[in-house]
Amino acid sequence: MPETAVDIRALRKAYGATTAVDGLDLRAAAGEVTAVLGPNGAGKTTTLECLVGLREADAGTVRTLGLDPVREAAALRPRIGVMLQDGGLPLGARAGSVLRHIASLYREPRPVTDLVERLALADFLRTSVRHLSGGQRQRLALAVALVGRPELVLLDEPSAGMDPQSRRVVWDLVTELRGEGVAVLLTTHLMDEAEALADRVVVVDHGRAVARGTVAELTSSTGVVRLTVPGGLDAGALSRELGVPVRTSAPGQYVVEASGSPGLVTAVASACAAQNAQITSLDVGRRTLEDVFLDLTGRHLR
Repeated sequence: MPETAVDIRALRKAYGATTAVDGLDLRAAAGEVTAVLGPNGAGKTTTLECLVGLREADAGTVRTLGLDPVREAAALRPRIGVMLQDGGLPLGARAGSVLRHIASLYREPRPVTDLVERLALADFLRTSVRHLSGGQRQRLALAVALVGRPELVLLDEPSAGMDPQSRRVVWDLVTELRGEGVAVLLTTHLMDEAEALADRVVVVDHGRAVARGTVAELTSSTGVVRLTVPGGLDAGALSRELGVPVRTSAPGQYVVEASGSPGLVTAVASACAAQNAQITSLDVGRRTLEDVFLDLTGRHLR
């Protein structure tokens, strides 16, 4: 398998007047988990569809395992596993029939019984896909994506709708795939999922990559003080007093960010005292991936 499993350069894709992907560069390496983060409508799903040949790029180049996913689709499909948001599963078929049929298309599939056990599918194998819960359908879609022993797995929000137990099983499977040398490219809205799984993170907004790196690289540049002031305070005044950004994370909860300032805690306490603001809790740490994501993509609803 090529060292670079996914190689996207200057990808553009539009639907009429709406540009979904606008000059995106993205690479994912074999034996690594690459997480793609972005708000709704950022172009993540369209990018995955281009990678598997469901959409053809308007401009730029897309190479999946070194192949053109549109013109060399027949050679590519046996080597990849795909789990898209809508699942692509036949709604009228029984879950077990779907999985066994997909397995029969591969020369050396994973044993269906192994996937049934790992993903706890046994209780609904005879249930039609349309009657599965959201989490059950996600688990079936994941089994379908993995049954062919793919070299590259593309997962679009793989744990959406899953309970915590199912999500942990998914995380374990993704970790095992990486250990086997499989390239995994996943999109997610769950920052803890990206932090737990990703070797590299790419943040996408408005169809472009706005940041990339390891979780540590993306979160290590700024120190953070999180404080709780039940009576509230004037965040704008506090920001002007400290000369650093201050934002409200929830009612009565504030986040102060500043590059490596050893006197930050003292300065925050003094500035709050000047407002007669009573601090009931204060925590010092690094920025989270969610902090970085919100700074890059904004806090307004899409």
